[in-house]
Amino acid sequence: MEKWPIGVFASIDAGLGVKLEVVHALGIPTIHLHAPQKATRTRENAEAFVKRLEKLGIRITVVFGGFEGESYADIPTTAKTVGLVPPETRAERVQEFKEISDFANLLGVDTVALHLGFIPHDAGEGVFDEVVAVTREICDHCQANGQRFHLETGQESAEDLLQFIAAVDRDNLFVNFDPANMILYGSGEPVEALGKVAKHVRSVHCKDATWSDKPGETWGAEVPLGQGAVGFESFLGKLKEIGYDGPLTIEREIPQDPERQKAEIGAGAQLLADLRAKLLS
Repeated sequence: MEKWPIGVFASIDAGLGVKLEVVHALGIPTIHLHAPQKATRTRENAEAFVKRLEKLGIRITVVFGGFEGESYADIPTTAKTVGLVPPETRAERVQEFKEISDFANLLGVDTVALHLGFIPHDAGEGVFDEVVAVTREICDHCQANGQRFHLETGQESAEDLLQFIAAVDRDNLFVNFDPANMILYGSGEPVEALGKVAKHVRSVHCKDATWSDKPGETWGAEVPLGQGAVGFESFLGKLKEIGYDGPLTIEREIPQDPERQKAEIGAGAQLLADLRAKLLS
């Protein structure tokens, strides 16, 4: 596989990911797949999907989990509803994520990922210890499937993320680094944060955003790739510096409008391809 192949966040029947027809039309070779709905995560569907991907020449590099009831309406709502931190839904979601890991295994994918939620800042707090425990449980389940587990960045600072990874203490726990999330959540300057967590980064999202006027209190705004505050030449330059050579996976959360998806994802893919050529020449 070439260094820095272009990728895109895609979906079958769940989430806002790009449809496979758009991925194929743009000639993009890799995807992060949003896990399909529970009822369709069957062995038969997995086998059929693998054959379809082989025919299209597309490879899944990461399967992302997500859950019913999650809402990103605003930062407080995200903290209350997303991931494995909310105690009311934790046990059910841990079980479902194990099932997603098993489905990814049927697809032959060796990496699964998740927005874990707002991890408490203070190690030793009850909730912190509880989330550490369930993350170990998930890591161990993934390990039995021969898989890595990637934490999506954004809700916490680089320092808090490093503290959490150290507390979990599992060899298959890594990071999916999303620079725009650092801006959207107001949790840190993304290129600087990437340098701090560098040794844990095994996948990335290429997404762009602008800062909120009240970082950490209100959302920043997601924008098309290259139109925000990430600075992708600097971001890719840091990826080169830390030795990352995996896919550059575009995530663009826009409605299911194939023509708009083709235009925006296509422009983003071209930007990344141009920067790749410049930086790797």
